[in-house]
Amino acid sequence: MKTNCKLALLAALAFTTFSCSSDSDKAGSETGGVDTGKTKYIITATTGATGIADYLLTTDDVATGSITTTGNGLEQDGTYRYYITAQNNFFSLLYGQGNPGAVTTYNLTTEGKLVKKSNFQAETVHVFAAVNKDILTIKVPRSGASIASMYKIDAEKSLITGEVQQDTKKLAGNGERAFYTWATQVGDKVYMPYMSIKGDGVDNFGTSNPDSTWVAVYNYPELKLEKVIKDNRTSYLGAYFTNGLFQDENGDAYGFSGAIATSNAVLTSTKPSAIVKIKKGTTDFDKTYFFNVQEKSGGYKISATNYISKGKFLLLMYGNAGKNNGVPKLAIADVYNQTFTWVTNAPATLTSVTSRYNITTEDGNSAIVGINTPEGNWIYSINGTTAVATRGMKVEGGQITAIAKLKY
Repeated sequence: MKTNCKLALLAALAFTTFSCSSDSDKAGSETGGVDTGKTKYIITATTGATGIADYLLTTDDVATGSITTTGNGLEQDGTYRYYITAQNNFFSLLYGQGNPGAVTTYNLTTEGKLVKKSNFQAETVHVFAAVNKDILTIKVPRSGASIASMYKIDAEKSLITGEVQQDTKKLAGNGERAFYTWATQVGDKVYMPYMSIKGDGVDNFGTSNPDSTWVAVYNYPELKLEKVIKDNRTSYLGAYFTNGLFQDENGDAYGFSGAIATSNAVLTSTKPSAIVKIKKGTTDFDKTYFFNVQEKSGGYKISATNYISKGKFLLLMYGNAGKNNGVPKLAIADVYNQTFTWVTNAPATLTSVTSRYNITTEDGNSAIVGINTPEGNWIYSINGTTAVATRGMKVEGGQITAIAKLKY
């Protein structure tokens, strides 16, 4: 899980992926169960011990109190776990370092107890996203063979139901290869932003095309390539293991670029870190829209993004060493009004933040995130309108790696 891009590596190490279930997800249990209208939070935390994976902790409320990994929670098998929820099931994917890894499914009983539902082997993947009632996963090669494999997993049955392949060299069409950063359902299609990489085994993630943006558009469920959307006002969207494209309530899609493309581990992007837009019903970038976040932030770059609601996004921003000390900071971007606001009341020193695919509060106004610091680890609520962080539950005995929520 290494890249030659230092900023991308920081992002990959700092954030573990997870997501929340949608309102349309149906509650599950050992026996099928009924939806009681109740919910539980799932907090994953790692002790950092060699060979020990995250603990899964459950709680009714994350606004107050404390919780610990000591004598509590479910310990998972294997390290490097990544998370996603779909159809009210919580999926834990083992990153197998190139080898097949376990996909473990959990859900809640009608009493609210977290239980293991199933466990099966699947290829180690670099992209995983909820699409309709499936989880779409993609294994993307960085060297050697150029064929990417896309797998459809039935999120209700926890079964692989299909596979489609894509030649990434053919997709890139520029002598390099396409490396998908993520996949996002936009309407009835799947949009897959990608970066162009050399993939030569020496400078795998380097590129000779640092100042271009690409989004491959596929139909679903066939996963047939329909078009590649291109632009050259910023660099690629997202990053390794990092989503950079989100659809809002209006059906428009917004893309986030950190402008961190490299060649031989040297930053070569000359374009600014920025946000671009694809209007609903179109397959082209909106040339009238360009949100220069790097300029409005005073030189910081987008590292990770989480959608709150109503055009408000939580951003993790990285600075440049020597210019703004390289200190990571949280901010709120309003993509409708193109405003940028630093988050206040958050810890000054962030060890890591679970700012990818977080859950929002019931009213949709705030993001719920885990913030790890040298002084301790807490769950915070960050308001998308005021940009104020409010400290909640303390997590002891391990650093927070993910937060999710299920119905029961």
